[in-house]
Amino acid sequence: MDQYTAMLDLLRRLPPTQVEKNVDILSQLVPDMASDLLLEVDQPLHVAHDVETGKEYLCSEYNRDNDSYRSPWTNTYNPPLADGALPSKKLRELEIAMNEAFDTYRDMYYEGGLSSVYLWDQEDGGFAGVILIKKGSKPSQSGNHGAWDSIHTLEVHERGRQAQYKIVSTTMLWVGNTPSGETGAEKNGVSLSGTMTRDLEQTKNLAKPSEHIPNIGRLIEEQENKMRNSLSEVYFGKTKDVVQELRTLDSAARQRQEQSLRRNLFEEMGKIGKRPVGDS
Repeated sequence: MDQYTAMLDLLRRLPPTQVEKNVDILSQLVPDMASDLLLEVDQPLHVAHDVETGKEYLCSEYNRDNDSYRSPWTNTYNPPLADGALPSKKLRELEIAMNEAFDTYRDMYYEGGLSSVYLWDQEDGGFAGVILIKKGSKPSQSGNHGAWDSIHTLEVHERGRQAQYKIVSTTMLWVGNTPSGETGAEKNGVSLSGTMTRDLEQTKNLAKPSEHIPNIGRLIEEQENKMRNSLSEVYFGKTKDVVQELRTLDSAARQRQEQSLRRNLFEEMGKIGKRPVGDS
């Protein structure tokens, strides 16, 4: 296993809530691979403020150039950057429309949070982009709080009256409970975190460029619904199974009785299956 693969393998085994700290440590240990590592490993999204419009937007490696981040609202970098990468005029128009569309999508499915869409031109004539969605909750009276980050990177290639879409979706989920009055590390609380990545590739009809928006929107909707169901089943379902094994609601005697009954039923069914035809 080469050094870069080993670092990625290590990060997959460390707590997702500490991914930023761990990436920073590895980047300092192997500075030559820092750029590749930052692009490969998805990290929690950060919120920035557009001074000109007063709107907030999400920051990631996809809208970063040097130490500046591009705003989807004004198409400018903060801190200012004279030669920062910008989408072409035609693609910028699509980027503006997609930001409006996914702001509506975010409001429908998340009822809050923040979304940002960034697009950039590809050398082969197509375009690529990323759709970022983030929602976090502050601790309630019961101490429950959490965060959900979605990162959907996409590549689009037009072929006549069709378009091929390649989407890689990553969801980072963290939920926890901090008992009332606790401060600092959640030593007396409970936390659950995880990361899930899925890819999708489909070809759809494209009569005009504006149809990219509904095409991509349906794919993202389908992908997020599947991932939400998987997260619910894998993380919360498995947690329930573990708790059930540690402390069941039924008594041990009742469990033994049910196991004995199932065993007897299987034995009787086996005997029936072995009887000659016509035997009663």
